[in-house]
Amino acid sequence: MSKKNKSIRQDDPQKEREAMFYEKPLPSRELILKIMADQGVPLSISKLNELLEIADDESEAFNKRIRAMERQGQIMRNRKDDFCISEKLNLIPGRIQGHADGFGFLIPDQGGDDIFLSSREMMQVLHNDRVMVQTIGQDRKGRPEGKVIEILERKNETLVGRVVQGQGVTIVAAEDKRINQDFLIPYHLDMGAKPGQIVVIEITAQPSFKSRPMGKVIQILGNYADSGMEIEIALRKHQLPYNFSEETVRIAESFSKKVSENDFKGRVDLRDLPLITIDGETARDFDDAVYAESVDKNWRLVVAIADVSFYVQPDNALDKEAFERGTSVYLPGRVVPMLPFNLSNGVCSLVPNQDRLTVSCDMEINKQGKVVKYEIYPSVIKSYKRMTYTKVNNIFKGDVDLNEEYVDLVEMFYDMRNLAKALNKRRAAKGSINFETDEAYIILDDHGKAVDIKLRERGVSENIIEEFMLKANQVVAEHVFWMDLPFIYRVHDKPKAEKLEKLLRMSAALGYQVKAKTEITNFELQKLLTSVEGTPAEKGVNLLTLRSMQKAIYSEMNLGHYGLAFKYYSHFTSPIRRYPDLIVHRLLREYLFMEKKSLDVIDYYEANMPSIARQASSTERNAVMLEREVSDMKKAEYISKFINKEFDGIISSVTSFGLYIALPNTVEGLVHITALDDDYYNYDENLMTLIGERRKKVYRIGDDVRIRVTGANIIDGEVDFKIVK
Repeated sequence: MSKKNKSIRQDDPQKEREAMFYEKPLPSRELILKIMADQGVPLSISKLNELLEIADDESEAFNKRIRAMERQGQIMRNRKDDFCISEKLNLIPGRIQGHADGFGFLIPDQGGDDIFLSSREMMQVLHNDRVMVQTIGQDRKGRPEGKVIEILERKNETLVGRVVQGQGVTIVAAEDKRINQDFLIPYHLDMGAKPGQIVVIEITAQPSFKSRPMGKVIQILGNYADSGMEIEIALRKHQLPYNFSEETVRIAESFSKKVSENDFKGRVDLRDLPLITIDGETARDFDDAVYAESVDKNWRLVVAIADVSFYVQPDNALDKEAFERGTSVYLPGRVVPMLPFNLSNGVCSLVPNQDRLTVSCDMEINKQGKVVKYEIYPSVIKSYKRMTYTKVNNIFKGDVDLNEEYVDLVEMFYDMRNLAKALNKRRAAKGSINFETDEAYIILDDHGKAVDIKLRERGVSENIIEEFMLKANQVVAEHVFWMDLPFIYRVHDKPKAEKLEKLLRMSAALGYQVKAKTEITNFELQKLLTSVEGTPAEKGVNLLTLRSMQKAIYSEMNLGHYGLAFKYYSHFTSPIRRYPDLIVHRLLREYLFMEKKSLDVIDYYEANMPSIARQASSTERNAVMLEREVSDMKKAEYISKFINKEFDGIISSVTSFGLYIALPNTVEGLVHITALDDDYYNYDENLMTLIGERRKKVYRIGDDVRIRVTGANIIDGEVDFKIVK
């Protein structure tokens, strides 16, 4: 090795980190990018090997690193198969988000502003495709505009749509309005589908500038009016896998329904500890059990979480399907689980009086809510009782019968309540923001029709479990952070400046000023929310503050959690229903519980954690959209029985085209601006208000209004209101 190239390897800024993972350290990503930048031209893989003096025994591992950097968009290949730095070419990798009007946006993998894509650029891609985009300037609204340079991954293999009969060919229009290309289906591949029917097609040709997309019908679902069709459409529109493969089911069914004592080796036995589960009445998958007691001047808190990683092994069919699903999805009257029921509701579920394998976070917490000591260890438990939120809340309310029935647990419940108060007080002192939002559940009849909507009541027990889970998640995240090893964090960035400015303008217009010399902190936002409690402005300010927040995502980088005011945070407590939690459990096993760390495992997660985090964020986002969409459908179905009936509501949003009104049961509908027929109304974007030209009537977020229901579209989940004079 020449002195020149030897010094290159020796001067690697991440040499020590690489030495932790490899006996013979590889060049770090940082060094690879520096060498490529110094050369200033695209480089072949052989040239990179030469420049970095990659030995034969390093070649395989080095090629893996290069491929990982390519997958993550740090580098890309040109037409000559040479590698370029994406940043140098002003190329940005990300996901396509389509719009019903034909244009779209690139959602960058690395965060930052969305990039506008014209209708022409969208002709060659579909919603959710992963692409590489080059910025080419700004659009008319001042947004960054891009051009699609490379299609990295086609994400749509099938879709659900409505048949439109064309001349000489069948046309299918996608039900997902974010895909506005029509699909051509040759007659011999349409299964005899009739115009108006809902079908599932397999895409046989992706769109391009030169040709329209094509497909073949693989399933005829039926007609719009068929019972339950709205949910069937929604499931397929969001490409949610709702049936498990035969291999996945086979693996899940291979596990014994009872835990073997052979599996207790290396685990702390907590079966004599009266750990309990506290969940909703309808819950069937119990993944957390808790115990608390007052010890001297402190508390002991044990949070025991189902050890799903013991059963779901990496890279088998069960794991791959869990990765693709990412999360369980909860719909009215239906659950689409991440794991098969005999795992999620069976051997992994912490049911009472059954031995179960767990991972426990055992904490000592002082009276100020600070963790002074903790251990994280594999354990075995036997849940003492299955409690519900309602029962525990009623115990606190003094229900005599329940206090007698659970007399042996009452003292612990009060210890839990006091501990949760201390934890909450400490969070608040750090600037944690608490949003009070209404959550509804929809009641269905035997035919799946919505017959009622109820608000979930939040009591002391819900707060207890929330505080305990937050603390366990925080402790686990901080512990691994200081190990300086690959990990998956739950992160929440601070609000964008323009959204905060809009919030401050609106708050000021309502009479509530936020005083901050420089940057608006979560403390100021917390003070704002506290100041409006119990006032007419409370609902409006709460809504605006919530909408000013960024979305929490998963990341391989520890960026902190703005809303919770945590420096370190992850998801550890729900591995039955969230894939990131399962990953965290696997990492704990490798980092803490194994006698020797596997360098191969560490290297794997270093290379692949960005894509794991991206997939987890994407599946979560998809699940939230699906849950919201189905909920809106069912709410529209319910309110359709009340056409021409009047209700009280509040303005939840103001737009240039009208007002959104939320009813107390969370049903939301639109008062179109054309329905405001008492005046001509102008939209003030700065204050988010509609102002009448003649009468100067002002409509703003949070205002109370009386409305009449004028229409309901169940398939689209849309409701129309008119303000009653």
